[in-house]
Amino acid sequence: MFTFGFSNEQININLKNYKIMTTKNLLLASFVCAFITNVNAQTNPAITSWKINQTGATGYGNIPSNVQQIQYSANNVYVSCSGVPDYTIGPWNGNPNVPKNQNFIYKITLNPAQNTGTLVNVGLGHIGVWSNGVSVFNAKDAMSYQNQGIWNQNAIVVEGPSFDNCLGHPAPNGEYHHHLNPTCLYDDKDSTHHSPIIGFAFDGFPIYGAYSFSNTDGTGNIKRMKTSYRKRNITERKILPNGNTASSAGPAVSVSFPLGYYVEDFEFITGLGDLDLHNGRFCVTPEYPSGIYAYFVTIDDKQKAEYPYTIGPIYYGTVQSGNIGPNSGHNVITESVTTYNSTSGIANQFPISNSQFQISPNPTNGKFTITLTSETGNPKSEIVIYNILGQIVYSEKINNSTTQQLINLNLPKGIYLLKIQNKENIYTEKIVIE
Repeated sequence: MFTFGFSNEQININLKNYKIMTTKNLLLASFVCAFITNVNAQTNPAITSWKINQTGATGYGNIPSNVQQIQYSANNVYVSCSGVPDYTIGPWNGNPNVPKNQNFIYKITLNPAQNTGTLVNVGLGHIGVWSNGVSVFNAKDAMSYQNQGIWNQNAIVVEGPSFDNCLGHPAPNGEYHHHLNPTCLYDDKDSTHHSPIIGFAFDGFPIYGAYSFSNTDGTGNIKRMKTSYRKRNITERKILPNGNTASSAGPAVSVSFPLGYYVEDFEFITGLGDLDLHNGRFCVTPEYPSGIYAYFVTIDDKQKAEYPYTIGPIYYGTVQSGNIGPNSGHNVITESVTTYNSTSGIANQFPISNSQFQISPNPTNGKFTITLTSETGNPKSEIVIYNILGQIVYSEKINNSTTQQLINLNLPKGIYLLKIQNKENIYTEKIVIE
């Protein structure tokens, strides 16, 4: 038998207070959980890195350009796109095909993982999607020597004359695509900054432009990522890159069939460059400060594409069904999803009235000014800042009626939630510390 030493009256009072506090805590917990959920979702690069068409703009043939909609669940992001970019494309010399609206819905996992089982070869057709909804194709052009599927033609060499100024062209089904570095999508001449995410492979891992940190831990100068593939030193095509004798020889290296005409003319040499067999590496990037496996497009110092150009011949990760194979890329959404609104960000998930206060600058280095109104800048208000874990990292009461409040934070880089609350209202806004 246990004795707690409280009278019935004390217990009743404490229970009453407990209920009040529980209600407050539940409200706060709900608020914080919502904040954490939305921060995690809306700062996931697989959700936020897309070039979304928010104006109804059209591209080639008056087709809606870029990505039309991004929807996400706890595990997946769905990319609805036409396959047509907003930049000018065409003409395509010797290519009779024209771009058509593909009405794709690509499904990308939010939890990419290394494939520790049987690796999946990167096949023909779309193998990923650029950030503007245009398809990523591999290095092959679907043709091989004597149609034997042994010596496969390099699309960059064979089909290159039909590429437009953006290095893309349409397939017979009207699917506009890039086999190599999409020069009109990002500044591939900027060698002073880490390249942006310019797409995602169908195993869920990001594809970056050509430049990254020298070191995989995110330190060092910015450098161009070098492929670890090179042209083989051969004059005859009898031996495959893996050392096996080909079941059928290809044409001898010549003016008509120069070295590099077939993808089997290349070999992988471990450590030759910065990247692995898949044309990627595990490294720290601006979007993934904890590190991520990432693919990189490969170019030389004159911005000329180098094999394997985008993703290597084998995926690094596990590939979800629905994106590869015949009639793929038209996934049906069968789970509950949220539509991502890139203009409103996290803040619109909470009771917000930006007319009640403004933050400047934002993004910030930690030092910023809050401009308040009579409603928020009064002694009844309190400023509270949360990190993405929902933990309070700063709080201050507004002691006197004021129009401006200077804040100077010494916090890690990241996204935070600033809340101004009084007895009547709660106002929130996202802060980005860079």
